[in-house]
Amino acid sequence: MRLSVVILNYNVQFFLEQCIRSVQTAIRNIDAEIIVIDNHSPDDSCAMVRSVFPEITLIENKENVGFSKANNQAVAVAKGEYVCILNPDTAVSEEIFSECLKYASTIPNMGALGTYLLDGTGNFLPESKRNVPTPKASLLKLLGFVKSYYAHKVPNEATGEVAVLVGAFMFLKTEIYNEVGGFDEDYFMYGEDIDLSYKITQAGYENHYLGTSKVLHYKGESTQKDGAYLDRFYGAMHIFYGKHFQTNALFNTMVKVGVALAKVLRKKKIDKKPVLAKQPEIAYVFTENLQLLKRLSEAMEIPLKSASKAILQDSLFDNTLFIFDAEYMSYQQIFSIMKQLKNRGNQFRIRPPRASFIIGSDKSDEKGEVIVFS
Repeated sequence: MRLSVVILNYNVQFFLEQCIRSVQTAIRNIDAEIIVIDNHSPDDSCAMVRSVFPEITLIENKENVGFSKANNQAVAVAKGEYVCILNPDTAVSEEIFSECLKYASTIPNMGALGTYLLDGTGNFLPESKRNVPTPKASLLKLLGFVKSYYAHKVPNEATGEVAVLVGAFMFLKTEIYNEVGGFDEDYFMYGEDIDLSYKITQAGYENHYLGTSKVLHYKGESTQKDGAYLDRFYGAMHIFYGKHFQTNALFNTMVKVGVALAKVLRKKKIDKKPVLAKQPEIAYVFTENLQLLKRLSEAMEIPLKSASKAILQDSLFDNTLFIFDAEYMSYQQIFSIMKQLKNRGNQFRIRPPRASFIIGSDKSDEKGEVIVFS
């Protein structure tokens, strides 16, 4: 078997369904399998997988064992020559895995491969490619200075070698994953991808970034930048430096001060009266399915208009809701439109193939929105 796609889920049923549907399309011409491992979700994620996708492998943990241990469990039963670690709050373009396999074959000493991640607003996620987080770079990041933390030497839509990739999408040979020991289970959440990326380069392989291929990562479903996040980030970096760098009492004190300052700055930001975004007054639904349009109209208060791809060629849009039917448009096309219309007050929702819901997120650090229709 050529590829195993491992999706670790926790309590994001609808995002998981979209993820699986997009992956199924992307592996249609590849000898591949999908493995979903669930960390004891309290929602109906597992019931959904058993009902809608009975053909895929489902591993149901009886407790939340964390990111590292769960992914290691799944990779242990994977049959693919390559494995892709994938977040459930993602959707992949139709050619992503074919392009990854092709690119990996051109790099003799290939380690892990990452790709361009965009959030639900169409904006690039800089953690797609990072430098090794030295103690200084991590401390500066906690305080909001991120220039040295991210790998700007490789342009966002280019390809090239980078040190650290993000765990939302990591593509590599299964034998390399096993050779370096997989994800370190001393980490529960955060830092595992940094550690694995670093171990791969220390073993003599090159990690690469494929900016020509895109993956949608809602991110807010798995990461919220609150005080608990800052504590976990600090804890993860403390583990990382203890394993791979020499630290001292002065450094540890500086990082603790940095975490405290970051919490204060974050609280001030939260306490500020939020600027309410202008709500869209109209929505365009990109579909040829009139029954779908009718069902959506009954479920939503905002006026809906049917639209074709042609309207995007001649008009500029602001403060508009765009609903994409993924049976009418490919994910690759959807991602391109989101990127084109970003930062203009526009909002984006996707109806996955054969699904009875639309899904999206308007901020990369907040929970997304799901609207279920009959």
